[in-house]
Amino acid sequence: MLEIERKFLVNGNYKDLAFSSSRIKQGYICSERGRTVRVRIRDRKAYLTIKGPSDSLGTTRFEWEKEIPFEEGTELFKLCVGGYIDKTRYLVDYGGHTFEVDEFYGDNEGLVLAEVELKSADEEFEKPAFLGEEVTGDRRYYNSELMKNPFKNW
Repeated sequence: MLEIERKFLVNGNYKDLAFSSSRIKQGYICSERGRTVRVRIRDRKAYLTIKGPSDSLGTTRFEWEKEIPFEEGTELFKLCVGGYIDKTRYLVDYGGHTFEVDEFYGDNEGLVLAEVELKSADEEFEKPAFLGEEVTGDRRYYNSELMKNPFKNW
């Protein structure tokens, strides 16, 4: 399955617009350039995700995700390298799209990013007022990169 998304910095109010929020903990078993294997715990559910390389614009890449038993996800964290990402994800419906707004904690405290998934790389969409600069394709903002070079070090 292809994942097509665009990513933005957030610099406005999004919490009042959110219809849902959840705490996410995720770690990386493998995070080499062009491939990642991630384990995620979200709302007492666990997921294993494999992602391939991004296209030249950073908008499109292969993604495979499978829900796994919670206990297995917890055990897989023992294989993760370099700790984990800790964040709250807020879901905001706007203009027919759902924006996922991630507020980071720990070494990435102060960073807030929004992503929107699209049906095609050139799909038009309405941008809510809380979106700031687009950072699609900027590797520094990939969660796997934030593990290696956290926001506090920039």
